[in-house]
Amino acid sequence: MTTVRPVSARSALLSMLLGAHPPTMTARALVAAVGLVGVAESAARAALSRMVAAGDLDRADGRYTLSPRLLARQRRQDAAVDPETCPWSGAWEAAVITTTGRDAADRAALRADLSALRLAELREGVWLRPANLARRWPDLPVTRLTARPADHPATLAATLWDLDAWSTHARTLLKAAATTDEPARFAAVAMSVRHLMTDPVLPAELLPPHWPGPALRANYAEYRAWLKSLAGADLAEHIG
Repeated sequence: MTTVRPVSARSALLSMLLGAHPPTMTARALVAAVGLVGVAESAARAALSRMVAAGDLDRADGRYTLSPRLLARQRRQDAAVDPETCPWSGAWEAAVITTTGRDAADRAALRADLSALRLAELREGVWLRPANLARRWPDLPVTRLTARPADHPATLAATLWDLDAWSTHARTLLKAAATTDEPARFAAVAMSVRHLMTDPVLPAELLPPHWPGPALRANYAEYRAWLKSLAGADLAEHIG
């Protein structure tokens, strides 16, 4: 069962900056933002100092900006919240790992890259997904193919992804986000964003009935709009 726990000051600050465009804000705006969800000013300012020291944030001219590593995470989060899809013809894209002799770190990095592209592993070295996403492929040591399953594609999709578990977790987060307790609501929304990063974004034909992915995305968008409406001008220009 999903447990929604209050977020730390660091997690709250990161969530605010990851959702900000551009991801740079003054200390005053950040403290005001996390104050809306129950983080004390002293805790927020202490966390900002620690995050700069740890390399999570860059500080210049009184503004805090996501580090390059976290900018990459923001791009992944943006793609998760608003994935760009294209009409599905029934084709699948495949990536077959053909290189050998890679060390464990390289193999793990390649797996992470393929997962970020929303592919799933059918068997060792063979990754698949329906060809319904429009995104740029990085230069990876794989052979890319296009294929069509001989059997029913929904069966293959259910083999590659645990759709029932994803759906159950999403509905739990939606229920948790329906509270009027703002710290708890914020925690549920932050968890929702992380959960959306694992959404396979399949064509509707391959999804079980009443798939909660769109509702989870809409809930996140509504929450950001609400937070923006409460915040001052210095914060409102970034959120959304």
